[in-house]
Order: sequence, then structure tokens, then C-alpha cells
Amino acid sequence: MAQTVAVILAAGRGTRMHSGLAKALHELGGVPMVEHVVRAVREAGLGKPWVVVGHQADRVEEVLEGQAEFVRQPEMHGTGDALAQALQVMDSDVDHVVVLVADCPLVPPSLIEKVLQVHRDSQAAATIVSMIVQDPSGYGRIVRGDDDRVKAIVEDKDAMSDPALYQINEVNTGLGVWSVTGLAKLLDTLPWHHDEKYLTDAVARLIAAGKRVEAYVAPDPARVMGINTRRDLAQAEAYLRELTLNRLFDQGVTIVDPASTYVDVDVEVGQDTVIYPMTFLRGKTRIGRECHIGPMTSIVSSRLGDGVRVDRSVVEQSSLASHSSVGPFSHLRPGTSLDHNVKIGNFVELKNTRVGTGSKAGHHSYLGDATIGGGVNIGAGTVIVNYDGQAKHPTFIGDGAFIGCNANLVAPVEVGPGAYVAAGSTITQNVPPDALAIARSRQENKPDWARQRRKS
Repeated sequence: MAQTVAVILAAGRGTRMHSGLAKALHELGGVPMVEHVVRAVREAGLGKPWVVVGHQADRVEEVLEGQAEFVRQPEMHGTGDALAQALQVMDSDVDHVVVLVADCPLVPPSLIEKVLQVHRDSQAAATIVSMIVQDPSGYGRIVRGDDDRVKAIVEDKDAMSDPALYQINEVNTGLGVWSVTGLAKLLDTLPWHHDEKYLTDAVARLIAAGKRVEAYVAPDPARVMGINTRRDLAQAEAYLRELTLNRLFDQGVTIVDPASTYVDVDVEVGQDTVIYPMTFLRGKTRIGRECHIGPMTSIVSSRLGDGVRVDRSVVEQSSLASHSSVGPFSHLRPGTSLDHNVKIGNFVELKNTRVGTGSKAGHHSYLGDATIGGGVNIGAGTVIVNYDGQAKHPTFIGDGAFIGCNANLVAPVEVGPGAYVAAGSTITQNVPPDALAIARSRQENKPDWARQRRKS
């Protein structure tokens, strides 16, 4: 049974990015560019695409593990050679190939579906995707004949010598659908340009052979823009951010200042949540209903239940149950878990710590590698001393315990349920349930000591 497959060209270095990272791996909305294209292909119903990798191939394959099949281009000899490499590993029953590029990350699934439909209806040998732009410089021009059919694609450097060609504002995006019959042989005979073969030359060969080539004009040029420079990346990021915020608006989320709110594409936010200015929601963050997030808050790959408040704080890879609150000016590091109705106040840092229902840590504390029960009060200045210079150690605080201000709990240590730790204590031994632990030196007052010192 004939089938259609997608091929994503992702082998290039991206030299104009001036980066040590392969261009395909630069992130857009928190997701590598090439992964955006893979997602679009799969949402269009084409299954796992073939991704042609070359520069930093191992890193690209690691990012897309389980989402795509891979073929390596041993030497980066251009787009024509890259597609030829992919055709060699495909099943014999493939009849059409959808070609996309990793640096065109905003292509929507609907566009892929539409181009496929145009290609099949026209029975063309190739259907390319074009766009209309105000400034065509840098792009190959689409030249049409009197019958509106594609006659040629003229590269930018070649169009410079002809004013009429140079002013054409319909340009090639690099995307398209190709009929497989005879394609491998055609690619094998493409001319070399220094050390590369261009896929656009295949269009010229098809036209010269009397084959039909169609061009579908993308309705929104922003969705098919190529990213070649850091400036292009910033423009695409701004466009994608607008799409993401509009999605949240349509889902009943209030965003007080869209201009200063940054939300990655995989973030989900519940109805009637309010996001205040200067807030960053990153990674795979999930936020419930009726939350208040910000201002000046960063939440990374975390889960927040309904009614949560986070004010001027940082939350990373943590879980906050319903009606908990954090901040201002606190930091929840990876592995933190807050149960319902927990209050984390000013300047509190937590790491790999679970806090039980109704517990409070209001001020200036560090809680690391701890399990804290429900109804616990953590006094201001409490520090869990979890690191001995070589290893981290756990601390356990039972339900209903009370930790006085400026206490140090030297791990490993356990404070039993209902126990009290006196303010200013340094606890190095377990505290039994319902006991009072006092671990501080006895106060001594020396009469007139200060007066005598001033005299001297």
C-alpha cells in the first residue's frame, strides 16, 4: 500500500547563528526548533518522520529519541544530497515525500495537510511552498509563466543580475511535496555547486523534462519563515509567544501585561488564573485554576494545583498542591513538594523537601533534603544542615512539631511529632515525640562590663 512520509533536513551547522550549538537545537518557546517540525508532522497524521542529521548528530538524535527515525548525511553536501540519503533507507512503497527543514519551526500541521492535498489533486511531480514577502533578498525567487505555472526557482545571487527577477517577491521556503517515482535518479544527476547539491535544481530539471511543478502560497509568511540568524530567532520567538498567550486568553486566563509575560509552548494554565507582569512560565509547567502567579516570578517544569499563589519567587521542578502559597522572594529548588494549604513566606529556600498539609515556614529559612509533616511551624532563621562536606543527609520532622526561631537541625536527625525545639538551639540528636529540645549555652550577664569598656 502506497504511503506518504516526511523528511526533515536537519544536518546543517547554521554558521550564521555564530553558535557552538547546531541550529536545529536552538530553542523556540522552550522546545528545540527541529522538535517543533517533528510535532507538526505527527499532528498532520504522517507518523514518525525521517530526520536527516549530520552536524552534532548524536545530540539531535538524543533530543528526538522515540519521536523520529534517523538517517545520517556523512558529509554535508547540501539539500539535494540530504534528500537522496533519506530515499535510500525508505520502504519501496513510499509514493510521496514531504520535505521540511529544521530551521522552519513554525509550520502548522494544517499547512502540511493542505500542500499534500494540492499535490495529489494536481498530480504534480513536485509541489513547493512559497510565500509573499516585502523584502525577498536572500531567498530563491519563484518565476511563473503566463499560465501561472512555475517555470523556475532562481537563487538570490543569480537574480541580482536581472532587475525584473530581483524584484519578484514570491520566494521559495524550502518546503514541499515530491513524487518519489524517478526522484532518486534525478537527485543523483544534480549538478555540484562547489561541494553541494541544491534541491532547487531538481525543480529546474523536472520543468525542463516537461513535468508539472506546482507552488502553493502559504497564507501566513510568518509560519514558514526560515531562521538563519539570532535576529530571525528573536522574531520567531515573539511571534510564537503571541500565539501562546492568545491560546491562554481563549482558555480563560488573565494576563495582566502580555508584553512582559513569557510562556513556553508546553505550558498549561487553568481557567481564571491571573498571571501578573514580569512572569516566566517555562518547560512543561502545569498550573491549575484560580491561581495568582507573579509578579516577577519564574516557574520551571512544575505542577501547581488550584488556588495556588506564587509571588516574586522562583519555583523549579516542584509540586505545589491546592491553596499553597509561596513568597515573596523565595526559591523552591528541584524535588520540592508542598501539600495543601502550605505557606512558604519571605526568603525561604527549599530543596528536595516535602512539606505536609497546613505547615508554615514564614521567614528566612533553608530546608533541604527534609520530610516535614503536617501542621508544623518552622520559625524564622531555621536552617537544616544537610551537607557535611561529602554527602547530603535527611531530616524528618513529625506532624505538629514546632521549630523555634534561629534553630539549626544538623542532619541526619529526627524531630518527633508534637515536639518543640527551643529558639536558638543547634539540634544534633533525635528529639522524642512531644519533648522540648534545648541546645544552647547558658546565658551569663556581667554587670557594668560595657560601662568599664567605654571608659577604657
